[in-house]
Amino acid sequence: MHAPIAGYAGKIALFTTHALVCTVYQRDRYAPQPNRKVCILTITHDRIMKKKWEDYRAPGYFDELITEQGNPRIAARKLVNHFSKLSDAEMSEFFAAAELAIREMGISFTVYSEGSNIDRSWPMDIIPRIIRASDWRRVSAGLIQRSKALNAFINDIYNRQKILADGVIPAEIVLDSGNYRPECAGVSPKHNVWAHICGTDLVRDSDGQFYVLEDNLRVPSGVSYMLENRVVTKRVLPELFEDCSVQPVSDYPLRLFKMLSSLSPRARKRPCVVVLTPGIYNSAYFEHAFLAQGMGAALVEGNDLFVGDDECVYMHTVAGPERVDVIYRRIDDDFIDPEVFRPDSALGIPGIMRSWKKGKVAIANAPGCGVADDKVIYAYVHKMIRYYFNEEPLTRSVKTYLCHDAGDRDYVLENIAELVVKPANESGGYGIMVGPHSSKAKHKEFARLIEENPRNYIAQPTVALSTAPTYCDGEIQPRHLDLRPFILQGADSWVTPGGLTRVAMRKGSLVVNSSQGGGSKDTWILER
Repeated sequence: MHAPIAGYAGKIALFTTHALVCTVYQRDRYAPQPNRKVCILTITHDRIMKKKWEDYRAPGYFDELITEQGNPRIAARKLVNHFSKLSDAEMSEFFAAAELAIREMGISFTVYSEGSNIDRSWPMDIIPRIIRASDWRRVSAGLIQRSKALNAFINDIYNRQKILADGVIPAEIVLDSGNYRPECAGVSPKHNVWAHICGTDLVRDSDGQFYVLEDNLRVPSGVSYMLENRVVTKRVLPELFEDCSVQPVSDYPLRLFKMLSSLSPRARKRPCVVVLTPGIYNSAYFEHAFLAQGMGAALVEGNDLFVGDDECVYMHTVAGPERVDVIYRRIDDDFIDPEVFRPDSALGIPGIMRSWKKGKVAIANAPGCGVADDKVIYAYVHKMIRYYFNEEPLTRSVKTYLCHDAGDRDYVLENIAELVVKPANESGGYGIMVGPHSSKAKHKEFARLIEENPRNYIAQPTVALSTAPTYCDGEIQPRHLDLRPFILQGADSWVTPGGLTRVAMRKGSLVVNSSQGGGSKDTWILER
């Protein structure tokens, strides 16, 4: 119960929720005169937050919600109008409610630091990112085209190698890659698909166009956080969510299971699908458990599975061995089979490669698919699309300089202070140097690394990553972001409506990885 308002107007600043404002107006309806002091205080709080939105600018960058003139983009009008009506205290309360929901739901990720594992709550900003459905349809078509081309390339490389024979891509670039697995030669998985789940990183430049920054084909992660971001948003902002036509993402586990089932070597109504995890100490273990539960699949470790005398894979159960049809593996190639790759691996299943090569079990993503998950190979994807499909790429790629090429290498070394330099096979934001944000000593260090091993490095221009309004330290501030949608490919192809928006939470930073201090946002694809 609230205390009677009459005589307590001076204390109204302690209560700032809209619910109390409504109570005030109901009580004043029966008062001899309106309590003008209370109303003025409330309006003042609303105007403070509204002014923060009116003053918001991100000069020099494409902002996802606000135009250069400071007006909400058409698709973002409802969202901006909603947030601009909140008081500072209400905004803080929503932020606190989101953090509480994340803790209660147990959404976490693991950071490796100085030999120890640190579990942290998932960092999420409560202001969603909005993309028009008409824009997303074009992006989706481009991602499906790209995924099909990458799979055609992988299947070609492990079989006829026609693209190499025709000189479209230099053979040494592919065959000398650390991700090329000669043990996979001669295999053609079902549907000729190797990379069944792909996480493609997209960025928007200052021109407002989406560009592919890189392809993640080996063990792409992050989709569980995309799904949990949506759950948190619906909890914290239910009225706003209901008022907007947001395309759903909650059916991802069902679509994932359907895609994996299409890979089964046996014709069964419900194949036996398992999720293979390295264990609880893996940084993505939360996601492994989340997806297994969402699909109704068993979450297993290597010692839960074995290869029988018939070359089939079986799972230990209380009822005895059960044959496994499809393994959604979240383990790197090196550790999946100690008979073939690292003999000291305690994470894999001895003989699983034999079973897979004989078609007795399906593995997603297939061993060896990492040959296309190489930042040097990235530079040739547009040629793959033209070569295999005789089509023009529907999505743009960021200009890439290959340091093994003498001309490109000279350009990179001369302009290293202006470029982003990346190792060819690292992930998670590790080993990257952002030239404009790095010291001269760091420039010299990377110049030396490039000269020592040019094949291992590529460079790209510093993309003016788009921004979005983000709640930081009680203010609405622009922060840079990217987007990781997920593409499923089996018998059919499908792209998530949106994806995981990752945010560089530090002012001016371009590094969005959670392991490097980044955060995230819910991504809304709006029909109107």
